[in-house]
Amino acid sequence: MKPKANLVAQRLVNLYRQEHVILGGWAALNPVFVQEATDDVLDEMADLPTGKLLVQHIKNLRSGKTPMDSIERDLLPYGGLMGESGVSTPMSNEQWHELSDALNNFVPNQQGLENLQKLDVVKKFGDEWLVGIKNMLSGDTELAEKWKVVMQTWRAYHLWDMATQIINQPLTERMRAQIQADMPEYETFLPMFAEPGNQLLAKLRSFMSDKKRPSSTDN
Repeated sequence: MKPKANLVAQRLVNLYRQEHVILGGWAALNPVFVQEATDDVLDEMADLPTGKLLVQHIKNLRSGKTPMDSIERDLLPYGGLMGESGVSTPMSNEQWHELSDALNNFVPNQQGLENLQKLDVVKKFGDEWLVGIKNMLSGDTELAEKWKVVMQTWRAYHLWDMATQIINQPLTERMRAQIQADMPEYETFLPMFAEPGNQLLAKLRSFMSDKKRPSSTDN
C-alpha cells in the first residue's frame, strides 16, 4: 500500500533537519527528496515546520538551479548553523593529538561517547559538537571516517532513548505517524544493540500497529 502523503512529507522533513548526522549529506539525500516528493507530498510538506524551505529546495533541485550534491545557503536547516559549526575554531596541536588519540581508541558505546564529550576541544562546541568536530576533521580522511563511527553511535543511542520513551507513553495518532516516518532509521540503528535492539524494534512495530500499548516487559 502506498504510504500517505503526510507521512512521506514528515519523513522527508525529518531527513532534511538531520542532514548533519546522515552519512553522505546532501548528495545522499537530494535524490531521495526528488524521487519521493510528489505534488501531494509537497502540499503536505508546506504545512510542516521548516517544510516550506524544503519545498523550495526540492523545486531548485528539479529545475537544475541547485546541483544534486548541494543546497542554497538560505535554505539550510537551522539557518545553516549546524553546517557551519567549527569553521572559525581551529585546534591547537595539543588538542589535535588529544582528539586523534581519543578517536583511535574509541569504543562505540555510551561510555565511549561520554569520554569524547569530556575533551576540551569537544566541549567548546556545546550542543553542536558532532558537526563541529566533523567540519574540523574534513581535511583528514582517516580521522573523518572514524568520526562517522562516532556519529552513528550517537544516533543509535539517541534513537534507543526515543524508542524507549515512545513505548512507555500513551499512543496518539500523531505519534503513530511519527513512528512510521522514522521507522527506516529505527530499522537501521536499533539492530546495532544486538538482541535487545531487535526486541525494542519489535515492540516499536507492535506499538505502531496496535491500539493497545505493549507492556515494557513484553518480548
